[in-house]
Amino acid sequence: MALFDLPLDELRTYRSASAEPEDFDAFWAKTLQEAREHDLAARFEPAGTPLKTVTVHDVTFAGFGGHPIKGWLTVPARANSPLPTVVEFIGYGGGRGLPHTHLLWASAGFAHFVMDTRGQASAWGGGETPDPVGSAPAFPGFMTRGIEDPETYYYRRLFTDAVRAVEAARSHPLVDAGRVAALGGSQGGGITLAVGGLVPDLAAIAPDVPFLCDFPRAMVLTDRAPYREIGNYLKTHRGRAEQVRRTLSYFDGVHFAARGRAPALFSAGLEDQTCPPSTVFAAFNAWANEDKEIEVYDFNDHEGGGPYQQAAQLRWLPARV
Repeated sequence: MALFDLPLDELRTYRSASAEPEDFDAFWAKTLQEAREHDLAARFEPAGTPLKTVTVHDVTFAGFGGHPIKGWLTVPARANSPLPTVVEFIGYGGGRGLPHTHLLWASAGFAHFVMDTRGQASAWGGGETPDPVGSAPAFPGFMTRGIEDPETYYYRRLFTDAVRAVEAARSHPLVDAGRVAALGGSQGGGITLAVGGLVPDLAAIAPDVPFLCDFPRAMVLTDRAPYREIGNYLKTHRGRAEQVRRTLSYFDGVHFAARGRAPALFSAGLEDQTCPPSTVFAAFNAWANEDKEIEVYDFNDHEGGGPYQQAAQLRWLPARV
């Protein structure tokens, strides 16, 4: 696929037309307050892997509604003092998978906390976290579950889980609570942006080709899933477009970016039809901290930079945590 979105010079100045709800901050303050009424109850149990260079903990903590959320905490095998820490969020349809698939950050001397994704993990990776909350009729996938109202929308639960994941990671004695970064690719990048806007004292964030940004443009620019799930829902539920846009405005990465305080490293693929580059730049250009960079992969689709972006993160992150 050739370039289909705005030219790069226009991307660098592009601003989203997404309208921020007047009660955006109040909505999220209430949501997190309700979540914190439940004991975090973070448990770290030995995972019993045959791995020799790392120690892996099987994690359970209370997310949205007090629901149990799983994760892995992986640390270098001989770690005996608090470490800089990476909290990672997973792409659409995936889950925490198996411990041996998460060795990069512990190999670089970090503690690494990866959060399982409620209700997903059956497209790839595998996971163990159900979503016990039902919804009205929705298009298959996750983009339209509970989309009738911000209170019931699926990503309200998932973003809350992610904030609680940072809190769970910080509760472990081998995690330096003042040196925690968040990162992830695609959906994981969108979750990272939400966490970056909701947790004011992160050391850094690194959203890679982030999803869930600039919904008004994404919904009409690309016909790829997962954004296409919204269009397919509206084909059946005619007349609900404004209602849907209102719900999505509470979850738009652009609005979380406006509250971002941490240094940030983004990435975008200029041929990315899943998370179009203009939607990524919308969040990048809105990111409030001026200590921000974006790696641009001119001829790449949604794979972005892949291992090249990981290498960029490995160079960039140690100076910030």
